[in-house]
Amino acid sequence: MLRLLFFISLTFISLFAAGDASFEGKRDLNISAIAMFLVFIAGTLGITYWAAKKTRSANDFYTAGGGITGFQNGLAIAGDYMSAAAFLGVSGLIYMNGYDGVIYAVSFLVGWPIILFFMAEKLRNLGKFTFADIAAYRLGQKEIRTLAAFGSLSVVILYLIAQMVGAGKLIQILFGMDYEYAVFMVGALMIIYVTFGGMLATTWVQIIKAVLLLSGVSFMAFMVLWHFGFNFESLASQAVEHHNKGEDILKPGGFLSDPISAISLGMALMLGTAGLPHVLMRFFTVGNAKEARKSVVYATGFVAYFWIIISIVGLGAIAFLNTADGAQYMNDAKAYLDGGTLFGGSNMASVHLSHMLGGNAFLGFISAVAFATILAVVSGLTLAGASAISHDIYANVINPKASDEQVVKISKITVIIVGIVGVSLGIAFESQNIAYMVGLAFGIAASANFPILFLSIYWSKLTTRGAFIGGFMGLITAVALVILGPNVWVQILGNEKAIFPYAHPALFSVSVAFIGIWFFSIIDNSKRAKEDRSKFKAQNIRANTGIGSAGAVSH
Repeated sequence: MLRLLFFISLTFISLFAAGDASFEGKRDLNISAIAMFLVFIAGTLGITYWAAKKTRSANDFYTAGGGITGFQNGLAIAGDYMSAAAFLGVSGLIYMNGYDGVIYAVSFLVGWPIILFFMAEKLRNLGKFTFADIAAYRLGQKEIRTLAAFGSLSVVILYLIAQMVGAGKLIQILFGMDYEYAVFMVGALMIIYVTFGGMLATTWVQIIKAVLLLSGVSFMAFMVLWHFGFNFESLASQAVEHHNKGEDILKPGGFLSDPISAISLGMALMLGTAGLPHVLMRFFTVGNAKEARKSVVYATGFVAYFWIIISIVGLGAIAFLNTADGAQYMNDAKAYLDGGTLFGGSNMASVHLSHMLGGNAFLGFISAVAFATILAVVSGLTLAGASAISHDIYANVINPKASDEQVVKISKITVIIVGIVGVSLGIAFESQNIAYMVGLAFGIAASANFPILFLSIYWSKLTTRGAFIGGFMGLITAVALVILGPNVWVQILGNEKAIFPYAHPALFSVSVAFIGIWFFSIIDNSKRAKEDRSKFKAQNIRANTGIGSAGAVSH
C-alpha cells in the first residue's frame, strides 16, 4: 500500500509541476531545486514505510514505543519548534520590521525554562499518551479530557493554518503551481505520513529535518557574514540603508506599539510553549524522567542557536534583496526595491535569499528543508489532534473498553478530517504572516492548556468543577477574542473595524482562565471536590519520584 502511495505522490507532484509550467505569469521551473525536493519526499516516504512496519500498537503509534533517547527527542522537539513560522515567518518579520522581528524570535525561547524546571519530569512520570493524562490523573476523566481535547484541537488547527500557508507559498515558488493545489498536496502527504508511520515516522522526519535546517541556516548566516567581512555592524548598516523604514528598523515599537499588545504577546509565547499539545506529546516518547529532562536541555540549546542564526538571515535578506541586484534576480516589477512586495510574500524572504547566495542548488536544498520543516510539524500537529479525539474522547469518554485497534482506527480517521480542515483554512488564510498566526496559537495554548496542566500538578485545592469551568472560560475567551480581533474580524472577514482592538488576547484570556479556575475551585465543597483534593498527595509522589509510571527510574 505504501509503495503504491509513494509512486502516486511523486506522479501527483510531477504532473502538477509540469502542468503549471506554462501558466502565464509563473516563474520558470527550477529543475535542480525540484529534483532535490523530490529526493527528500522519496526519503521521508521511505522512513514512513519503515516506521509503518514497526508500528503495531497504540503505544507505538502515539509514543514510538517510548524508545527515543533524550538527545534524539531533543532534536525532534527542536524540530517541532523550528516550524514554518520560525524559519519562514520570523525571517519574514525581521525582513519587514527589523529589530522587532528579532525580539519576536527571542521571545519564543522564554518558555523553555518553564518546561525544563516545572514540567518535563512530571509530564513523563504522570502521562501516557497526551497531556490530558496528567490533568485527569486526579480529576474527572470525562470533564477534563473533553476540555483538553477542545483546547488541543483549537491550538492544532490554528498552528496548522500557519504551516499550510508556508507550504503553499513555498511550493508555489518552487513549482510555479497554484497556491490552492500546493496546499492540497501538502495535506495529502501529511495524511500519508501520520496515518501509516505514526509517532516513529514523525520523530525521525523531525530529527532529519532539524539537522538539515540547522545546517542550511548556518550556511546562509555564514555566507551573509562572509560578504560583510564577518562584521555585524556592516550588515546592520547595509540593512538600514536598503530598507524603506531606514534607521527605524533598529528601533523597538514598530511592530507592537502599545504595551498591552507587547505584554500579551510575551505572555502567549512564554506560557503557550508549555501548552502546545504536539510538543508535550514528545515527553512520552522517552524511557524515563531523566531522559525527558535531557530532551529539554538539548532542545533549548538547538532552539537558542537557531534564533541567533535566523536574526542574521533576516537582516541579510534586507541587505541582499532590497537592491537593484535583488530586483534583477526577481525579474519582477514588484520586486524588493524600497521594501516592495516579495514574490510569495514576506514569508519567502529567506527562500529568495538562499537563491541569491547559493544559486539553484542551494535554493533546492533550502526549499526541501523548508518543506521538510512544514511536513514534520504538520505531522506532529495532526498526530496531537488525532490523539485528542481518539485517546482522550473516544477511548476515555465514549468507549473506555475500546481496544488498541479501535483507538488507532479512530485516530487515522481523525487524521484525514484534520487534514481536510487544515487545507481549507490554509487556503482561507493565504495572506497572513505565518509567525503572527502561530503567535495566536500560542495565545490559545497559554489560555486553555497551560493553566489546567500547571495547576493540576502544583495546586492541591484544584477541583474538577473549577478546572472544567475555568478552563473553558479561558478557551472560549481566547478563541472569541482572536475572531473579534483585527486579524480575523478585519483582514479575513472583511469588516471595517475590529470589535476587540488587540491582535493578541493572552493577557486577558490567561487571566480569565486562572481566575476562573481558582474561584470555582475554592467555592466547590462537593463530595467530588474532596476526592479530587485527597488524591493530590499520591499524584505528587508519583510526579516527583516516577513510582508507578512506565519506565519508573527517574534519577
